[in-house]
Amino acid sequence: MESAFNRRLFVVWLVLVGITLTYLWIDHAGGVGGPRASTAVTVAAIVLALVKVRIIMREFMEVRHAPAPLCLLTDLLVVVMGAAMLATYGAGRALS
Repeated sequence: MESAFNRRLFVVWLVLVGITLTYLWIDHAGGVGGPRASTAVTVAAIVLALVKVRIIMREFMEVRHAPAPLCLLTDLLVVVMGAAMLATYGAGRALS
């Protein structure tokens, strides 16, 4: 049991590292034309951050073993955070 648990956490950690490296690649590729961030890069960064938040909540905060309503609420929290960040970004672009 302990070995399977350690292996699972190691795989999750590798996935999180992969997401971080993907973000770095997207950030570097998006900055080729200059220092101005594009909408695609910003949305990709937000989506990657939300995926990481969900993985961290499920695996490292043990929400995976929580009752179904708590799992649903944490997923809803991630969706609301994403919607708020994207709406704030959209409003900022509209005002600028």
